[in-house]
Amino acid sequence: MSAELFTRCFVATYFLLIGLFFTGRALGLSARTRHSHIHYGHVGSRPWWNRHIFNVFRAAILLVSVLRIGLPVDPWLGIIEPLYNAPVLLSGVVLLCAAFTGINYLQAYMHEDWRSGIDTEKPPKLLTTGPWSRSRNPMFLIIMVGQLGFFLALPSLFSLVCLVVGVAVLRRQALAEEASLDTLLGADYRQYRERVPRWF
Repeated sequence: MSAELFTRCFVATYFLLIGLFFTGRALGLSARTRHSHIHYGHVGSRPWWNRHIFNVFRAAILLVSVLRIGLPVDPWLGIIEPLYNAPVLLSGVVLLCAAFTGINYLQAYMHEDWRSGIDTEKPPKLLTTGPWSRSRNPMFLIIMVGQLGFFLALPSLFSLVCLVVGVAVLRRQALAEEASLDTLLGADYRQYRERVPRWF
C-alpha cells in the first residue's frame, strides 16, 4: 500500500472514530454525573459562535476525509503538490496520533472536571497541576498539533484554511474562557494567570 493510500484511509478512519469516541465520552460523563459537559454558551455569544464554527469545520473535515476514499475530490481541495509526498503525509499521521494520545491523556487527567465550553451553572475547579502547571491551555495546544497534523496528512488549501480558522477559533475561545474564569474564580485564577503562561 502506498503512503498516499494509507494516509487517505487513515485520515477518514481517524476522524470518524474521533467523532464516535468523544461523543461516547461526553454521553457517558453526562449519564454518570447527571450534568452536561458540553456547553455552547448563550445564543449569539462569542463562545456560541466559536463552537458552531468549530463544528462546521469538523463536519467538513469528516465529510471530505470520507469522500476521498472513493471519489476524486482532491482537485477541488487545492492540493499543495510540493508537500504531497510520503514523508510529509506520514508526518501528519504521526502528529494526528500524538494529538489523539495527548487529548486522551489530558481528558483522563481532568476526569470529571473535563468540560467543553464555559460552564456558568457549575463553576469549574481550578486545575493548576500537571500540564496545567506549564500552560493554561494545554488542551487547545494539543488540538492545534492535531490541526497541523491534518494539514500535513492532506496538504491542501482546504486543510490550510481549516488550520488557520481552527487556531483563530481556539485563540478566541481561550480568551473567552479566561474572562469567564476570572469572573467565576476571582483572585485564585488571577494569581494562577500571573504564574502560568497562556500557551507555553
